[in-house]
Amino acid sequence: MKAVIYTKYGPPEVAQLKEIPRPIPKDNEVLIKVYASTVNRTDSGFRSAEYFISRFWSGLFRPKYQVLGNEFAGMIDEIGKSVTTFKKGDNVFGYNDKTCGGHGEYLTIAENDALTFLPTNLNYDEAAALTEGAHYALNNIRASKIKSGQSVLVYGATGAIGSAAVQLLKHFGTNVTAVCNTKNVALIKSLGADVVIDYQTQDFTKTETKFNFIFDSVGKSSFGKCKPLLTEKGIYISTELGKNAENIFFALTTPLWGGKKVLFPIPTITKADVIFLKELAEKGEYKPVIDRHYKLEQIVEAYKYVESGQKTGNVVLKIVE
Repeated sequence: MKAVIYTKYGPPEVAQLKEIPRPIPKDNEVLIKVYASTVNRTDSGFRSAEYFISRFWSGLFRPKYQVLGNEFAGMIDEIGKSVTTFKKGDNVFGYNDKTCGGHGEYLTIAENDALTFLPTNLNYDEAAALTEGAHYALNNIRASKIKSGQSVLVYGATGAIGSAAVQLLKHFGTNVTAVCNTKNVALIKSLGADVVIDYQTQDFTKTETKFNFIFDSVGKSSFGKCKPLLTEKGIYISTELGKNAENIFFALTTPLWGGKKVLFPIPTITKADVIFLKELAEKGEYKPVIDRHYKLEQIVEAYKYVESGQKTGNVVLKIVE
């Protein structure tokens, strides 16, 4: 089968299209013919190992699993003998950041992992982009313990995480103020944001609103900058470590003070989370924003675009045309 593999950490060019053996499912696994995947920040992080800590999951000196791609959508081609939930021919989607595999024509995953049936109203490309940004957003929203009727600011609302966060926060009944660039104001309003601040023409820190939760979904702000905008016991969460890993330090110390605090939750995803996102999609309450599509042989170009910081929502990698 064709797959994009990387045998060492580094820039986008370390990813190369090769022929490799098709994986064989274990008794509790399914073999999925992949129709679509995505190229995202998680893939880029594992490939570059820019944060050395990622190597404790992906391999200390070289990649343990050579095919990246944590999001996928496709059709079940084969099932292990103990699998009961799925059958050959089922359309499915899911998330696998343990062994990955989405950047190849086939992957295997256990039936009880983050895998479920394709939403009835989405195609493969749309379903492939349902989980990566959304599960980060969902983890952080849950950690904040935000309640219906409270106010949230989402900084960086146009990325995969931010655009998912806006929609999920509206599902949970919060008042959402979103910060984005000029060209995407209309898009973010269409996702349900109550107020949209264009950071190219306005300084979001000058808003008079106080927020129960500020979510920096791109890691380009700081607790210090956002602290004046928080309510007395407001929560700040960023998807990045911050300057000199300050967000880890603040997450350890600010809860001791009893007022405004920083949290740094470790993201997880379960089958129940994927089913939850599927159900939201089928209700029309969540749909991933898709920026552009690339073919498997364009993987280096796709990585470069993702890492340019210019993408809006998700970048889909088409495995089957």
